[in-house]
Amino acid sequence: MVSVKLINVSKFFGKVKAVDNLSLEIKDSEFVAFLGPSGCGKTTTLLMIAGIYKPSLGKIYFDENDVTDLQPKDRNIGMVFQSYALYPHMKVYDNIAFPLKLKKTPKNEIDAKVRNVAKLLRIDTLLDRKPAQLSGGQQQRVALARALVKEPDVLLLDEPLSNLDAKLRIYMRAELKRLQKELKITTIYVTHDQVEAMSMADRIAVMNQGRLQQYDEPEKLYNTPANIFVAGFIGNPPMNFVEGSIVEEGGEYMFDSGSFKLYIPREIGEAVVAKSYDVVLGIRPEDIEISTEEKRESVSGYVYVVEPLGRDVVVDVSIDGVNLKVLAPPTVKLEPGQIVWLVFNEKRMHFFDRRTGEAII
Repeated sequence: MVSVKLINVSKFFGKVKAVDNLSLEIKDSEFVAFLGPSGCGKTTTLLMIAGIYKPSLGKIYFDENDVTDLQPKDRNIGMVFQSYALYPHMKVYDNIAFPLKLKKTPKNEIDAKVRNVAKLLRIDTLLDRKPAQLSGGQQQRVALARALVKEPDVLLLDEPLSNLDAKLRIYMRAELKRLQKELKITTIYVTHDQVEAMSMADRIAVMNQGRLQQYDEPEKLYNTPANIFVAGFIGNPPMNFVEGSIVEEGGEYMFDSGSFKLYIPREIGEAVVAKSYDVVLGIRPEDIEISTEEKRESVSGYVYVVEPLGRDVVVDVSIDGVNLKVLAPPTVKLEPGQIVWLVFNEKRMHFFDRRTGEAII
């Protein structure tokens, strides 16, 4: 297996910067996800690593080898596309064997490798079928088997689960993670689904408009986002954001949104105002407690709408024009228009510079 390193990589299509000065390293045997909205540059980056696109600027290395100008066939990669791209006229066996036949691998070796990888992916009973006779999940496994059979150094996956139904996607997420840990293949996985990225990857590269926003472990992206974009993209329901300013009253620091005021600990207040007075408060729905009774240092509002999710309830609360989502247990029974009080977990509050969007604390 190999490590993959991108150094100041950019890709231009005319005047459009699809990828802008991207540098990151993927360790040997690591599972890394490229995460971001459509058009953020994640698939373009994957195709540059594959050799399908050549970078406009920058270098790509596999270990210490410069592969920037190498053809895809010379990079020893395996790739699975969103569409699976199976040959409909070929049986499963021949679809899997195809890359080995191109390399003129001996027949007995092809047979052994095809049957081994089919058994690993639990499709060894399907080898005589054609793709049209398979379910979506089975087709996905065949495409994965075809990528793995040539024993690649790097496995590239471009939204491979997006065509599956919700239940099968959850199952295949676990299977892919198990397989990657078992085979220890350096794996890059492109997705716009943050749940997929968070549940599968060792590290996640969050991208937006061609630029890398943050590259870190899932829990660090969740707990210490680098900016407003990452904070809002990671987490479901998404983080609440409220614009305001930090003010000092009677020796106490407060966040003032214009709609409500919130006391914040002195050490947090001092750290924030040292960098900016005009801020955006970020707080996740699960870090707000909702009550039908007034509590100390609570903020009052009214229930705008209630969204039952089964295990939890999302309560949309309006505070003088500011709407906040709160995650509550299903035992909480609330009606639209009802007055409630919110208590913010001060240890879980995030502050961002309103001008730059960068995290302050």
